[in-house]
Amino acid sequence: MTNREAQIFQWITENPMISQEELAAKAGIARSSAAVHISNLMKKGYILGKGYVTNGPSYCTIIGGANIDISGMPSESLLEGGDSQGTVAYSLGGVGRNIAHNLRMLGVNVKLVTAFGDDTYAHQIIDSCNELGIEIADSLKLTGASTATYLHIADENRKTRFAVSDMKIYDRLTPEFVSTKLELMNRGRMVVLDTNLLPETIAYICENCKAPVFAKCISAKMAEKLVPVLGQLSVVIANKAEAEVLSGISIKDKDTLERAVDIILEHGVKNVFVDAGKEGVYCGCYDEQFMLTGPNPDMEGTLGAGDAFVAGVTLGYMKHMDIRKMAKLGQAAAAITVEGTETVNTQMCVSAIAERSNLEL
Repeated sequence: MTNREAQIFQWITENPMISQEELAAKAGIARSSAAVHISNLMKKGYILGKGYVTNGPSYCTIIGGANIDISGMPSESLLEGGDSQGTVAYSLGGVGRNIAHNLRMLGVNVKLVTAFGDDTYAHQIIDSCNELGIEIADSLKLTGASTATYLHIADENRKTRFAVSDMKIYDRLTPEFVSTKLELMNRGRMVVLDTNLLPETIAYICENCKAPVFAKCISAKMAEKLVPVLGQLSVVIANKAEAEVLSGISIKDKDTLERAVDIILEHGVKNVFVDAGKEGVYCGCYDEQFMLTGPNPDMEGTLGAGDAFVAGVTLGYMKHMDIRKMAKLGQAAAAITVEGTETVNTQMCVSAIAERSNLEL
């Protein structure tokens, strides 16, 4: 789905009876151009037929990070302790924003709750969200604050070697602020949060939100924030190191991985996905556990791949799929991301993820 298609799709979802003339006027384009975009949306499966019957679930609320990523990529082998020649790139990032971006590419309505400063970086992110159709009206905008920044250095294989993050602004997403968004969360299909949030904010969401809550771990240290609220989470997505923190045991092999997921499930989590690297994704729910093998992308080493996995799982959940199909969509979304050069691959769309996962959407 292109940015323009995403914008038009959102307007159609909000008002299924909107005319092509009205769509053209809102977008500032000719009616014939609006007709072409609608035709493309029908071909891609977002619009099912006349009257603009859309194939889209209700909105998803995402609470988490939206920041600028500064990436260093060496031209040859990374020289530690010295000057490595290469390229430095600036891109829009943040776990919450990345998940929201992927979901919009997949035709899902998204409301993002995050914190912005009043600097140039904030304006870039806000402009992009508006263009993509990511609703940010409920986000916090702070005068005199700096927008979050993530600096990482990769090796010649694009695998992250060093990283520094400045995420202090997210401490302003307090339980008091989030409490004003409770109706927004409860009316949505689900809430997806990342562990950039304060522990007390995560606790407030889990204790008061009636919609299912998904949690994306972003580091082993930050995974500690989820331990007290595991019983109130519907979905947890983690890597092995984060699963060790959540379960309290060391993961050394398949048996200990299975036991770790058992423990997380025993706390009350409904669905668990653990990135097991080249082995695949280990999945667990109340009635089954399994390793989903196949060509598993490097979600931990490639910026944005893990966030795309969350988007795929979320889409599957919104379409009432079982855990195996959710994981397949997640793997497909991550694989598409790895093949691109940006944090979110512009080739992400319903038809691409359906073909890659061999699932009907």
